[in-house]
Amino acid sequence: MSTKDFLEKDYYKALGVAKTAKPAEIKTAYRKLARKYHPDSNQGDAKAEERFKEISEAYSVLSDEKRRKEYDEARSLFGGGFRVPTGARPGQGGFGGFDFGDIFGGSGDNSGLGDLLGGVFNRGRTTTQNRARRGADVETETTLTFGDAIDGTTVALRLTGEGPCPTCHGTGAKAGTVPRMCPSCQGTGQSSRNLGSFGISEPCKECRGRGLVVDDPCPECMGSGRAMSSRTIQTRIPAGVADNQRIKIPGKGAPGERGGPTGDLYVRVHVKPHPVFGRSGSDLTVTVPVTFAELTLGAEVKVPAHRGAPVTVRIPPGTPNGRTFRVPGKGVRRKDGTTGNLLVTVEVMVPQNLNGKARSAIEDLREATAGQDPREELLERAKEA
Repeated sequence: MSTKDFLEKDYYKALGVAKTAKPAEIKTAYRKLARKYHPDSNQGDAKAEERFKEISEAYSVLSDEKRRKEYDEARSLFGGGFRVPTGARPGQGGFGGFDFGDIFGGSGDNSGLGDLLGGVFNRGRTTTQNRARRGADVETETTLTFGDAIDGTTVALRLTGEGPCPTCHGTGAKAGTVPRMCPSCQGTGQSSRNLGSFGISEPCKECRGRGLVVDDPCPECMGSGRAMSSRTIQTRIPAGVADNQRIKIPGKGAPGERGGPTGDLYVRVHVKPHPVFGRSGSDLTVTVPVTFAELTLGAEVKVPAHRGAPVTVRIPPGTPNGRTFRVPGKGVRRKDGTTGNLLVTVEVMVPQNLNGKARSAIEDLREATAGQDPREELLERAKEA
């Protein structure tokens, strides 16, 4: 991101959030817009892809505390409305010979303002602005079937974010040319001024803090060496992942700058519901219909198991409706290698249609148990209250 981008682009407006928005609000807004404009959901829609790049660029800045601070400082210095003259590159002059690069110290690095202020107050980087910088973390989402979430799977994720310019491969120089070491600062990116009792370290005016001079800039990135790009990666989702779980995949985020390490990728997993099974932590749950006779007299019933043959559950005589039985080892595999349980809840099925023999048998049962009132104790306890 260039300083020009910082001044011309309203990242808060791009995400639809206030300037005082908390990190959680920014993340929520980004996720909502990313789902809406993701290229996979808008194939062939160039406007949607451009919008997706815009919100991804905005999130990459506003989600980083340091970069957001520098962005706010740059825009507040010029009231958030300063624009670079059309066709001019930072550092090539401005209004009345005003050198934009002299103030911010760079065209391809949005950390110029922070470095300059840090130098004035002797709290910034004092050696070189050309130091390695870690890439930003990236967040995306994927949806799995219930079975894939239990067993684990490999998914293809399409990511869009800032990276090296594909035209110049991050050098900032036009094809066929290469940057040269800045003769003024000898590649350090810094120059010093002695003000008597103290000195100021500031970005080199010749190279604007990069340590390199691009004589013939790349027309695609205007010499910054950075651009928005898309890539597809294959990622393994571990077995037992839960709905809405956030998985960290190290080293799969945005590329670093100046040889810095790559950021991390965070994948938010959504799991489709299963028509039969539910889940409670590492346990699977299932509700099994049974007859009144099976609960009363006892029975052995077959129960479905996930990814395997049915299991047999023994129901003791006199089992109350809604009781839950535990079948060990038929649940979700845990991180320690053990497996959860299958929790089987029995639910009596009331017959909707009775033939004459069945109706007669139930009437005989009602007559035989007429002296028993299952609500008697309930009514007595209600009186005591």
